[in-house]
Amino acid sequence: MDKDVLAGYNAGIEKNRLREGLGLIELERTKEILRQQLPNPTKSDFDPAVVYDIGGGYGEYSYYLTSLGYEVHLYDISEKNIEMSHDLGVEYGLTLKTAEVADARSINRPDNSADAILLFGPLYHIVDDSERQLCLKECYRLLKPNGLLFTAAITRYATTLWALTVYDKNPLLDEAAFYDMLEREIKTGDHIKNPESRYRGMGRSYFHLPDELKNEIEAAGFCDTDIRGVIGPCWLIPNLDEAWKHETKRENIMQIVRLCEEEESIMGLSTHILSISRKANHCGV
Repeated sequence: MDKDVLAGYNAGIEKNRLREGLGLIELERTKEILRQQLPNPTKSDFDPAVVYDIGGGYGEYSYYLTSLGYEVHLYDISEKNIEMSHDLGVEYGLTLKTAEVADARSINRPDNSADAILLFGPLYHIVDDSERQLCLKECYRLLKPNGLLFTAAITRYATTLWALTVYDKNPLLDEAAFYDMLEREIKTGDHIKNPESRYRGMGRSYFHLPDELKNEIEAAGFCDTDIRGVIGPCWLIPNLDEAWKHETKRENIMQIVRLCEEEESIMGLSTHILSISRKANHCGV
């Protein structure tokens, strides 16, 4: 992970990301998909389904799944995120099975030990494709046969879409240096801040095309990959935070997300995409 990105996480920038703006949609739709796709949380009174939340930040999804009855182990490379996860546990009145600082490429758990894995950050923070493969193969090792991998990625158009939405207040698009960054990002997936630009967003990262994400995951041995645009075109909504407060508007927004999320022709409009893949014998590994 880029040192500036890690420094940002250790400064606490992840806190509340999923509680405002596009994070509201991302969190709500991802939770819906998890409820639909995950196995029953309790296989027996003594054998709950096990979920590893790798790169899980400060644990919003970890605590949500814990509340449903899953045994959840949270791993994140940021010490601050793990520290904040304990505070979130106090807020929810819940305790995770594990909350540890760890590198997504090497998790200290046995082979075939998880029913599902959430990988909601590492693939855009690991910029080298061979290192991303190590991360995905580590998930393959950890999952039980027929286990599910849920992976998040940022699309190549995310920064461009953001820049368009704030153009009236923050005219970064007028800068040649910022435009050069966007052009490289769209053509190659490499998100590299230009020091000559006023842009102060995310540090060195890698952004995917939907088919590219699927190919990377299946190269690690997974199959049956399904890609969803979990935000869809809903970044177009003016004053999203205000609209979200109203139950009817909130449900209307979610209906649009559900309607559009599997449409390949507009998937790039979703700043975040989510994949669901399986470790199965017929995957060919």
